[in-house]
Amino acid sequence: MALKYRNKKRATLVCTVLILSVILLHSFLYAPINKVDVKVSARMEDGIPMILAISNKYIPSKSEKYILEHSTDLGYASENDPMGCDIWKNANDSLANDLKSYQTDIDRHTAAIKEFKALPDLMKKIIKSSKEDASGGYTNTSRDKICKLTRLHPDGLQALFPSNQLSFTPSSGYIEPLLPPMRDSKFCTEGKRHLMSLDYLVHDFERMCRNLKPTSKRVLIDMGASLSFHGNAQPVVELLKLYEKFGFSFDHIYGFEIKETPPKVVYETLLPEKYLPSYHWINVGVNHTEGHRLNPLHSILSKFDEDDFIVVKLDIDTSFIEIPLAHQLLEGGTDGIYHKLVDHFYFEHHVHLGELKRNWHKSMKGSIKDSLELFYGLREKGIPSHFWP
Repeated sequence: MALKYRNKKRATLVCTVLILSVILLHSFLYAPINKVDVKVSARMEDGIPMILAISNKYIPSKSEKYILEHSTDLGYASENDPMGCDIWKNANDSLANDLKSYQTDIDRHTAAIKEFKALPDLMKKIIKSSKEDASGGYTNTSRDKICKLTRLHPDGLQALFPSNQLSFTPSSGYIEPLLPPMRDSKFCTEGKRHLMSLDYLVHDFERMCRNLKPTSKRVLIDMGASLSFHGNAQPVVELLKLYEKFGFSFDHIYGFEIKETPPKVVYETLLPEKYLPSYHWINVGVNHTEGHRLNPLHSILSKFDEDDFIVVKLDIDTSFIEIPLAHQLLEGGTDGIYHKLVDHFYFEHHVHLGELKRNWHKSMKGSIKDSLELFYGLREKGIPSHFWP
């Protein structure tokens, strides 16, 4: 009798633990944004906490949730050019501490990127590995070995961010939180020399690598592709260099630009030579009409496949064109195909922002709150989206 009692008691305990685990996981993944603040399990899988690794929903960081929930209180719903930098200078104690810790993490991340030894093209390794596998496929073992080469830290990207202030996307792993002033925060504290910096961006290259297949094409669609607008420091070239450092070389780069620039000048002077084999200079403005041949979402993006790695950049300083294009991505196109195709989206959303009103002038439309909600919505739909400088 004692043995039967103990077995029954043990079975009851096991069932109770399982039920509580399911309830906790459901609460974490499906509760409204303002009701979730669960400590993540320390158990890891490929550098990602287990509870995140099995999630199919976007999970914003603590600081991002705070900003979204209090955007109106912070003045971000106003179109009277509110100051996006105020949170980095005058935030309440809790938010200020989180942001200070996050900035320390970002500095550590930036230093790690600078010290990282550039990798050769990962696709060549992936294709070679696929051919060598006895099955003729691309096994998990070979994929994991190749993708771990992109690690900035032996324990994965999260190890560089002990403050736990990164957001998480199911498709592309960790990503920087959405925070005003919608670019490098050092622009707020150290001045305009950080205006065009990309140091605030966070990419989980290991997770992105794990999505590549031997047949994947790597594509960049650049809307607003001037190679002279910012002088010698072109942000899109810096972005290309960043991807290349981690083994992502693009097969196709489509540059749409309305400002007339002779191809001879582009290919002979402005464009770094290494991009000549993959670059398509399309010297016309984009069209935001759905189905139009000069709408790159229709004529180019939709022609690729879910297995391809596709990056879209949008920065044309013309709100009545760029906002509809961003919303087309949000809406997803036919059968939500855009949500499945775009791996990363970079967008300089020209909303009313005090620090940049002299730069953006008449291109400003909407509020910081509008921008936060747009980018959050894109991330929720499966498009990892970044503010672009």
